[in-house]
Amino acid sequence: MATTKRDYYQVLGVGRIIKKKNIKKAYRKLAVKYHPDKNPGDKTAEDKFKELGEAYEVLSNPEKRSAYDRFGHQAFAPGGGMGGAGMGGGMHDPFEVFREVFGGGRGGAGGIFSNFFDEAFQQDGGGGGGRGRGSDLRYDMRITFQEAARGVEKEIEISKLQSCDTCHGSGAEPGSKVTTCSTCGGHGQVAVTRGFFNIAQTCPRCRGAGQTIEKPCHTCRGEGRVEKTTKIKIKIPAGVEDGTRLRSSGQGEGGVRGGPAGDLYVVLHVEPHEIFQREGTDLFCNVPISFARAALGGEVRVPTLEGSAVLKVPAGTPSGKVLRLRGKGLPEVHGRGIGDLHVKLYVEVPIKLNADQRAKLQAFAESCDDQTHPEEASFFRKAKDFFK
Repeated sequence: MATTKRDYYQVLGVGRIIKKKNIKKAYRKLAVKYHPDKNPGDKTAEDKFKELGEAYEVLSNPEKRSAYDRFGHQAFAPGGGMGGAGMGGGMHDPFEVFREVFGGGRGGAGGIFSNFFDEAFQQDGGGGGGRGRGSDLRYDMRITFQEAARGVEKEIEISKLQSCDTCHGSGAEPGSKVTTCSTCGGHGQVAVTRGFFNIAQTCPRCRGAGQTIEKPCHTCRGEGRVEKTTKIKIKIPAGVEDGTRLRSSGQGEGGVRGGPAGDLYVVLHVEPHEIFQREGTDLFCNVPISFARAALGGEVRVPTLEGSAVLKVPAGTPSGKVLRLRGKGLPEVHGRGIGDLHVKLYVEVPIKLNADQRAKLQAFAESCDDQTHPEEASFFRKAKDFFK
């Protein structure tokens, strides 16, 4: 029974509007994941690997991709849009496609696949004489809204793996010898043959270090690093937002046997402010004003990050009116300007009136007409007309 082919774009997990280089990038990622040598005996992974090769071969070729976009899979069927032209009677071997993508024509299949895993192994800190890079660290820091706005320097204390003082990071007991591993020649890897390919694996003798130690350091047991507590100063620039991640290079864990240290990433968590809310570099706050001030106009003192500022309230200001104070917001974190402060005024309805206040307010209300409250009058005229 015939099976329905999946859409080639779906196979590679890409959209139809995509550049050729990104098609190759998507193929590389998935081809390594589903390669049969990484999934021995897994028929599903093998089928996906073949499917990926077929999809890449079509979408990476402008002529074939154009035909596929017009006719779909029918383009490559006998008598279809391509008529089999240039296909050599069908799709290429998926392993050949893999070799072309990863090897660029360098010798046999084993060298290609081994070369790829050599690179991956090096990136993970293996090989290279065992001088593996230390791990990156994360530190979550809570700061106040004011500290985020103005910038601050903080000192943190963390426990991490650092170079051993006894062996100075070599992993060897002082006076003992460190020699190149005779099995892997100092690479930390050995080639293991699987079918058509040679796959790089960690050397069983030196366990990826590339070196053998005559006598491991008694302090660090040959690793070249021990756990220590360290104080680190972190400078937080003004204007940072919640979730900002700062990197302190070389302040992560120390590398294995003198390898380079990782980085420290400080993730900032800004506490909310009881008055201000922020959107980018702009600040927003709600300020209550009395009924009389809204009607008559005047001045009101509003809070800013530098203290209070005087805001002029025009006569007849409605509740919800937003006024702006330029340059009273937050600084841009890279020093490219300062935001504004947006003040939303809302009229506070008076409560707990005494008899005299109530009488005066009643007299005022009775003296008002449609010209005093034009919006109210207009609304009720419309409502009256609506129910006629």
